[in-house]
Amino acid sequence: MYVQNASVLDRKPVTVPGLRAMKTQGQRIVMLTAYDASFAWQLEAAGIDIALVGDSLGMVVQGHASTLPVTLEHMVYHTSAVARGLRATLLVADLPFMADRDVAHALTAGARLVGEAGAAMVKIEGSAAHVLDAIAALTARSIPVCAHLGLTPQSVHRFGGFRVQGREQAAAERMLADALAVQAAGAELLVMEGVPVELGRRVTEALAIPVIGIGAGPHCDGQVLVIHDMLGITPGKRPKFSKDFLLGRDSVAAAIAAYAEAVRGGTFPAPEHCFN
Repeated sequence: MYVQNASVLDRKPVTVPGLRAMKTQGQRIVMLTAYDASFAWQLEAAGIDIALVGDSLGMVVQGHASTLPVTLEHMVYHTSAVARGLRATLLVADLPFMADRDVAHALTAGARLVGEAGAAMVKIEGSAAHVLDAIAALTARSIPVCAHLGLTPQSVHRFGGFRVQGREQAAAERMLADALAVQAAGAELLVMEGVPVELGRRVTEALAIPVIGIGAGPHCDGQVLVIHDMLGITPGKRPKFSKDFLLGRDSVAAAIAAYAEAVRGGTFPAPEHCFN
């Protein structure tokens, strides 16, 4: 475990029930990805609420064109590394592609990510029947679940690319219904990615659980970004919903602190980071 000063050690740990309390109290939740112990320590020192070990590591760390090649072994390895850099920040880990193909596989993956790697919660994409079954089975066995709707990267081929979802009225209504369904199945948190601002607002207001946006507008209960995007080091074009927080600052620590301040202060995302 890495520590810097007494203020880090004195910080109260973020818990799964605490996240819902933050929503109730109107406190914006700050979430950011991490893939190793050093960046995890930076998140911890900045007071980030949630660290996400996303299968986005397949793109920003491994250099793949999508998240699909990421395996459970990769996720266990990186989650374990991030866990060693955290103390109070809540750790969430993605279930990789096809880990949710049935309940048995989802339970095996969830058990490894929580019991072996040290995550406090696992994230699962979609709302199909087998996903709802997996959410129910995981939560019944005390493995908290974060759902993920909207632009779900593991569905990139079905979407025909990384495209904004829920722009048509019928699609928006289905996504709202899906959000209610994952909550009913037992999800304690929801990530909404790549949807119009109004849909992000509707889902956030409809759910009792916190909604974390990434390209879902400013009305969500919190925000998440891929750390490589918010540091401006992602190869190629940065996503519209991201911002380079390192620009004009002299350190990674300053950039992460600025991101946290912008999310909590409601200045990020701005209109230029949103979809209509």
